[in-house]
Amino acid sequence: MLTMCLTPYADTTWAWDGIRYTTGDGSSELRPYPHPLLEHVAITDGSRTLLVVRERVAGRRVADPNPQTVSPDAFDTARSLVGAWPADHVVTETAPDEPVRVTTGPCGTAPLYVAHDRRSLFASWDMADLADHARGLNAREVARLLIYRPRYSTETVFVGIHRVTERCTAFFGGHLYLSYPEPALHGGPRELAPDADVLAAFVRAMDDALDLRPLDPATTAFHMTGGFDSGTVATRAAERYPGRFSTGALLIGGPGRVSQVRRREEILRALPFAGTDHLVDAVENLPLGPACARVRGELISPYEEPIHLPFTLLTAELAAHGARAVVTGLGGDEMVALSQEEYPHKSMGEAGDALPWVGERAWQALEFADDAIAPPAVVNSMTLLSLETTAPVLLRAGIWPVHPFADPGMIQLGEWLPFHWRQLKQLQRRRLASLGLSPDVTQSRERESFAEVVQLVLTSAARPLFREMLKEGSELFDTRLVDPDRLRTAVRGLSAGGYQEEDHAPLLEVINLHLATRAFL
Repeated sequence: MLTMCLTPYADTTWAWDGIRYTTGDGSSELRPYPHPLLEHVAITDGSRTLLVVRERVAGRRVADPNPQTVSPDAFDTARSLVGAWPADHVVTETAPDEPVRVTTGPCGTAPLYVAHDRRSLFASWDMADLADHARGLNAREVARLLIYRPRYSTETVFVGIHRVTERCTAFFGGHLYLSYPEPALHGGPRELAPDADVLAAFVRAMDDALDLRPLDPATTAFHMTGGFDSGTVATRAAERYPGRFSTGALLIGGPGRVSQVRRREEILRALPFAGTDHLVDAVENLPLGPACARVRGELISPYEEPIHLPFTLLTAELAAHGARAVVTGLGGDEMVALSQEEYPHKSMGEAGDALPWVGERAWQALEFADDAIAPPAVVNSMTLLSLETTAPVLLRAGIWPVHPFADPGMIQLGEWLPFHWRQLKQLQRRRLASLGLSPDVTQSRERESFAEVVQLVLTSAARPLFREMLKEGSELFDTRLVDPDRLRTAVRGLSAGGYQEEDHAPLLEVINLHLATRAFL
């Protein structure tokens, strides 16, 4: 949502120049991300200043960005109400002789990373802007990623760069302190009334989530993969606004590809979309090829989309055709997820605990893998981490992401639904069936994933990268987070044609971490 440099105990008189807010002495600057779905306001009582960058809400005039002077009581009222904004926001506060404060909203639509030197606090949605502050590897966070056990916290892979999690406040007065919020409260399944119309409630929740922001159909596209989540949201938009929304998707590989193409074609025929469908083939545009930004040494965060190249190409295609907003189905899995009591299952990361290339120091750090993590959030933590992977690519292209399944109303509906509406995504399946779509769409059992793309990457484009890594060395080896000898054995297994998804797919994380480490450090 913004990039900034804040210097505490300095001039707190802010002015707006049409692009950024700056203080009179030039010691601080706040630059909002320029987008028609965002607005920014500044309020001051002559001493304290409140700077708010937020998503616009439909039905309201765009706020005046110029600083407004109010009484101290009015300032206090504005400060108390700022967190009630129904969409995402970032709040910055400055006052004479006090630390600066930055507080995020509950949605996590765009990440916010911070770093500091002895004088100032720096922040950005793009980790690349803070690369000069990376001082080494955080063993615990690297270990989490190596075994696919991510945790939502203020820690990042790099010592010196921190994540401001949802509703978190960063205080800086020479030293940085990150304060987690109180845990968000959640409900559980409820018994349905005899006349309950679940699908109608689902439709109303989707409408509310989509109508919250002033989306312009002429500049809004839908990621419509053919799956249940993105398909449900996109079809509802086409139903309400015939012929106005375009679509786009990445084509997967393997056995699910034919099914994906067939299901998407049926949906596009059955509903009145705009007729412009943008497709990028992830098999023909494999990640880690020569054109990949990671391979070229660009500063790409290790949290960005693992399938980076094709996702970047699709984003560029959408932007070239005028897209300024993209609506996704991210969060749909978590909205209807089953609890451990309803469906006992291994937690993420357990299956990877025996990965042989994970180094000694990583295993030691994993003893504390759940320490210092963020409290329960309004949006599921796994959804928040997923949003973090997509936002930087979209924002670089001038596109703002919209995720209806991460809307609090949608989340609450999912929590209240009985088991039989959430099991196997019955909510989404029945909604698509109500539109007259065939069982090929509504009852598909084909796996829709990038597993085959990952296999192709690891058995082709990644092999010379691993050879280079093993020959020239890596910070991952130097810090004993990855064992080079065992990694070499695993890579030889790939070369011998013995690819096993469960054993070898996590190697993609190794090479992505290595490339990020090499670029940032």
